[in-house]
Amino acid sequence: MDTTVKTGGQFRYVTPVRPQDATGRVAQVYACLADDFGMARMAVFLTLSPAPAVLAGTWALLRESLLAGQGSRTGREVVALGVSLANRCPFCVAAHTTLLHATGDHRLAETVAAGGVPEDPGHAALLRWAQDRRAPAPFPAAHAPAYVGTALTFHFVNRVASALLTENLLPGNLQKSRLVRSVGGRAMSRTVRRELPPGAGLDVLDGLPATAEPAWAAGTPVGTAYATLTAVAGAGGELLGEAARTAVTEAVAGWDGAHPPMGGDWVSGPLADVPVAERPGARLALLTALAPYRITDADVAAWRGAATTDEDLVRLVAFGAATAMRHVESQIAGEGVRAAGVTGRG
Repeated sequence: MDTTVKTGGQFRYVTPVRPQDATGRVAQVYACLADDFGMARMAVFLTLSPAPAVLAGTWALLRESLLAGQGSRTGREVVALGVSLANRCPFCVAAHTTLLHATGDHRLAETVAAGGVPEDPGHAALLRWAQDRRAPAPFPAAHAPAYVGTALTFHFVNRVASALLTENLLPGNLQKSRLVRSVGGRAMSRTVRRELPPGAGLDVLDGLPATAEPAWAAGTPVGTAYATLTAVAGAGGELLGEAARTAVTEAVAGWDGAHPPMGGDWVSGPLADVPVAERPGARLALLTALAPYRITDADVAAWRGAATTDEDLVRLVAFGAATAMRHVESQIAGEGVRAAGVTGRG
């Protein structure tokens, strides 16, 4: 079956499943995208489509936190954009600048995208929290699932996008035009401003494994979605040997949140004791976790061989992204969320 997608150069290393060819869980997610986001062709989800379980977990977490979560949609978009800026993900920065336009706050969208500080103190505090993990959480405890869930969603999604997509949200990089972003936002405004029922995104998770729900979202749809994504994305670590998997997780556990220095020593050092044959996969996972924007064709080619598939690549990237996401969770679901009256992971 020919599943080639004519994309204008968005996809780097995988051939997504086209909506007209989708079946099973992939078709179910695409239908949800069309209903709740107003479009079935969203590049981040298309690029995950070779791995249906990862696709479903990612969609469910994004839907339940960003789209259907408590608090204002504008505030959650500020968090999504702030995280994307901190992670240097131009694709997601362009997407969420446009979505902030769709909420109706055009000045806010362009202010944040340009690196400025919002005039509204509440939005400024949310942006600071999204970009500085030491900042206290500026939202009530009841809204932690939505805001923490949104932040963690984009710590995962940013890494997937940087690893597997180009920065071309629109053909010809038209997303760099303020006018295009504004017009695009207006076109999406009706869909973005709808209130969606919580929990409706969980149907796509039927039959998938899950870890324990985090205490900051226990008993909520966000908690269910997060527990599923951590399980299905974490399972991508099975593609690495034990030594490689341990080296990646330990390196991420010791990460201070800063962008790594230029050069390759910071990657090679943690992998020095990994068997040579396992280093390409470990390198790809570690790059995804800490500097996905530095993944090169050579990095992917060094790991991919005749026995690897697009699904394998998506699952390995998802493992790296989820390892980083869970490390971030240990920081923002600790002191920051406790400041809002929520305990850490139980």
